[in-house]
Amino acid sequence: MCYLQIMKWRNTYLGDLVALIFPELCQACGNSLVRNEDMICTACTYDLPYTNFHQHTDNVVAKQLWDRVDVVMVYVLLYFTKGGNVQNMMHAFKYKNMPRIGNKLGTIAGAQLTQSSGAKDIDLIIPVPLHPEKLRLRGYNQSAQFAQGLAGPLNIQVETDNLIRLRHTDTQTKKSRFGRYENMKDVFKVSSPEKLEGKHVLLVDDIITTGSTIEACGIELLKVPGLKLSVAAIAYAE
Repeated sequence: MCYLQIMKWRNTYLGDLVALIFPELCQACGNSLVRNEDMICTACTYDLPYTNFHQHTDNVVAKQLWDRVDVVMVYVLLYFTKGGNVQNMMHAFKYKNMPRIGNKLGTIAGAQLTQSSGAKDIDLIIPVPLHPEKLRLRGYNQSAQFAQGLAGPLNIQVETDNLIRLRHTDTQTKKSRFGRYENMKDVFKVSSPEKLEGKHVLLVDDIITTGSTIEACGIELLKVPGLKLSVAAIAYAE
């Protein structure tokens, strides 16, 4: 039975019965979802560790980037802690073929950003690209899924073909800050800079740790004449 048919049944009076046979779990806490809940249960939707960075332009991630890349605004939706609900969601999102988690979180983030003055004049959303080899293996770019969710509330176009990744890089997980920076040097390129001239671009990633990926992308994007750069991500891991 296909997933869409199960979801259609869950949202009818037969939903409780269908849920017993085909239970869908919250990707944050693991509890069963009830009728009209999607991917994340209502309790987790309210209780996730939101940063509220859309209300604070001088937030910790913005300060982390200020002396490295010229940014207008830096926004992150959630705090990431090991063993927490955000880690559960991100693991399912990246490794369990659940791209809709990114869309869901992007919609929540987009609604917050509509309240931020820094997002008022953004022209274009650009997700951090995956290398084509990794994209084929995973089947989707998690940053692009988040970007698509953002695009709805913000009513802004997503551009996935202009910022490209030139080479595959080693995992960043166990590298020092300097090692992460070295790993990301000369990885990205803007293929059609003339299309971005004078634009305010929102660069989107999934998780920000040291900011080395954002820095590497930002350096390339800011070579475009007149371009202004803002940043958004799902989670921040200290």
